[in-house]
Amino acid sequence: MSTLETIHTGIDFGEGPRWHGDQLWFSDFYRHGVFTLDAAGVETRRLTVSGRPSGLGWMPDATMLVVSMTDRRVLAVDPDGEVSEHADLSDLAAGFTNDMVVAADGTAYVGNFGFDSEGAGEFAPADLVMITPEGEASVAAKGLMFPNGSVITPDGSILVVAETYGARYTAFDIGSGGELSSRRTWAEVPGSAPDGCCLDAEGAIWMADFTGQRVARVLEGGEITHSFATDGHAVAAVLGGDDRRTLSVFVSPGSHPDVVAGKGLSTIVSTRVEVPGAGLP
Repeated sequence: MSTLETIHTGIDFGEGPRWHGDQLWFSDFYRHGVFTLDAAGVETRRLTVSGRPSGLGWMPDATMLVVSMTDRRVLAVDPDGEVSEHADLSDLAAGFTNDMVVAADGTAYVGNFGFDSEGAGEFAPADLVMITPEGEASVAAKGLMFPNGSVITPDGSILVVAETYGARYTAFDIGSGGELSSRRTWAEVPGSAPDGCCLDAEGAIWMADFTGQRVARVLEGGEITHSFATDGHAVAAVLGGDDRRTLSVFVSPGSHPDVVAGKGLSTIVSTRVEVPGAGLP
């Protein structure tokens, strides 16, 4: 492995990176857009979302799902670009909706802040919401400490979610209907604030540690095998490229709009890793 190198700048606050269709896709909260970055480094706006876009994912029919944060919805964008509401989570999410992982069958799992983080509200646990491929939403897991980035194992049997304010990863078995069971601690990562993440072929998670200002490779049980310091808060990470060995990390000086909105201060940094990505996202 080498060091992290800056590959893109000018982002306000990047989130939800996904490697899809030979391009890096991501959301930018405060530019209210979903963007792609191609191999030549050219950024293209793919969608405008007035309610702040966040988590991204794709259904089997190539429909893109996009979390709309402030109105607590998930939007569906069909291959022709037509946008519709996939699910309304306003009765289920106590705070702004945020990160999302979409299973191979189109079932989506969406986290939320649980409280008014932006307005300095009092902390409260949050529920992880499941959305069926048909758009029916329900609570899949209660009382998480800000459910954030999530991954699904290659066989589709296990979901692991970051609890940002719990400094841990929590695992669930995924049932035939997408329901979650057998809640257990996958890894404790003391002193960290795990944010966006991705899974590799050896079952390790690359964790963007927001407060620790690093991206780290975490094994089940909590051992950290690799760590890179970031020049700012590490927000999210994804393994992409043709061989899924390119680790891209989104870095920002903060998340509050007063700090980053309209300023273009966030970046994407990247490095090559030995073990390729696996599973979802």
